[in-house]
Amino acid sequence: LRSNRQTDRQTDRQTDRQTDRQTDRQTDRQTDRQTDRQTDRQTDRQTDRQTDRQTDRISLFSFGMI
Repeated sequence: LRSNRQTDRQTDRQTDRQTDRQTDRQTDRQTDRQTDRQTDRQTDRQTDRQTDRQTDRISLFSFGMI
């Protein structure tokens, strides 16, 4: 009976650690994906602004305004 309780506690601790590690990995992946999406959006906005400015300069130059 004592051995069973000890085994149960050990199994519980192992399960808890396994669950904690799995949760940590899932959280890390979720955070990574969120960070990637934020970085992508930031990069896209920056690229769009640069492209818009470049296009504006080309348009102004084409019409002889600069």
